Parts: sequence; structure tokens; C-alpha cells
Amino acid sequence: MSALTLRLPEDTHHRLRALARSRGVSVNRLIADMTTVMLSEFDAETRFALRAARGKGVAPRALRHLARASRKR
Repeated sequence: MSALTLRLPEDTHHRLRALARSRGVSVNRLIADMTTVMLSEFDAETRFALRAARGKGVAPRALRHLARASRKR
């Protein structure tokens, strides 16, 4: 595990402490949880962007295949 020094405005620090207290966790745990959520969102966005890039430009061809398959029925 790594240590990280974080500089925050005093007001932000007080608000984070209040939020952590209201959730019954430490500020450290709160920030770790928030970081996990943000990284998960980032990973999902990255996967979506990669899949979208792979499919870019293939819609017309896919529609032609679909039309052909429909006519064969």
C-alpha cells in the first residue's frame, strides 16, 4: 500500500471529514472508496470507447448481412 500526501483547501477537508463521519468511515477509507468508484467508471468508459472504435464503420456492412439473412427466410 502507498502513502499519498494530499493538499486540500481547509473547507474541503472539513466537508470530507463530515461526510466520512456521517458514513461511519475514516477520511482515508472514504477517499479510497471514491477512488475505486472513479477508476471503475474510467475503466468502463475505456472499454466502451475501445468497443465503439472496433465497430466504427461496420454498420452498413452489418445491415447488408441482416437484410440478406431476412430475405433467406
